[in-house]
Amino acid sequence: MKPDTILIMSSVAVPRTIFDESHDDFRDTVRRFVQREVSPHLDAWTEAGRVDRSLFAKAGETGLLGISAPARTGGGDVDDFRYNAIMIEELASAGATAVSMSLCGINDLIAPYLIAFGSEQQQDRWLTPLVAGEQIGAIAMTEPGTGSDLASISTTARADGDDFILTGSKTFISNGLLADFVIVVARTDPDAGRAGFSLLVVEEGMPGFTRSGPLKKIGLGAQDTAELSFAEVRVPAENVLGKPGDGWMQLRHNLPIERLHIAVTSMARMRATFEQALEYATQRTAFGQRIADFQANRFYLAELATQIEVAQVFVDRCILDAAHGQLDEVTAAMAKWWVTELHQEVISRALQLHGGYGYTREYPVARDYLDSRVATIYGGTTEIMKEIIGRRLTRER
Repeated sequence: MKPDTILIMSSVAVPRTIFDESHDDFRDTVRRFVQREVSPHLDAWTEAGRVDRSLFAKAGETGLLGISAPARTGGGDVDDFRYNAIMIEELASAGATAVSMSLCGINDLIAPYLIAFGSEQQQDRWLTPLVAGEQIGAIAMTEPGTGSDLASISTTARADGDDFILTGSKTFISNGLLADFVIVVARTDPDAGRAGFSLLVVEEGMPGFTRSGPLKKIGLGAQDTAELSFAEVRVPAENVLGKPGDGWMQLRHNLPIERLHIAVTSMARMRATFEQALEYATQRTAFGQRIADFQANRFYLAELATQIEVAQVFVDRCILDAAHGQLDEVTAAMAKWWVTELHQEVISRALQLHGGYGYTREYPVARDYLDSRVATIYGGTTEIMKEIIGRRLTRER
């Protein structure tokens, strides 16, 4: 299937109206980059458990990193999430969701903290090489015993003169092995509750900082996922982003974007999966007719197409909200849980339509099935998203 057919879906698709000519030009640039620098290497990266470091430098040279970063750091200085969404969509549509997590994660999960909370000196030190693809960053929130419960983080950073002594461990960290620096969420004041969290930048080579991996996941093989350990790592106070104690506020500032990032990924991937299922159903025959001509299958396809279009309209609204700096925590939670759960339904139905062939890895639908399962878990589980929404609803009564 040609890549440019994936986002169109079919003759029943509702036209998307949130992009203008500059966005279309950027999409063409990203699509060519994916075709040239990503797709030919996906199998090798999956086998290696991570992408090649050179990909980040090539993305930096193409202007794909640090879209919203200040111009003085080499960034695009364009605070418009539509560009971020285009990158996610093109990579996910090409079956490179794992690569999207590594590359687009720089734009949506790492750079925003340095842009919003980093001093000019910190931006020169970490953001400038990040945008150029010369350094790779990661953010470490999740711990072995906390999962989505960020308020229960136990990693501590104890003040000691002009330094903090960092102790603890993190797990499921994207770019964890490749990262030259990691933004670590830690407790700097264990008695202050949520006002006691801080973000500290830990750099490669700091004594006591070790990592292991890549973790052997069932999907997203090319995505570098690692465990990090901090054994009394001495981190200079100048490596704290913002002020000590601001960490919880800083996380809440960017978590809606992270969750929209996941929703956009699932949205693009389910469209591609649906196209594959539709193409298969209209070509495969059984009992003397196309399997798409069985009424039950037509109903399946009609239901999925309708659900996908409805979800896309909502996600596009969220993308616009993010582009205008108006995306709120509850709306992002709604998008995250609804779209990722719909993704599970689409991929399950698509695999069923493929029959036995859908269970073989030579068909993209089987790889999609494995890659998509984590979408309802990372970035906050479906249950956590519903809790965020439910608390807001009941608090206002």
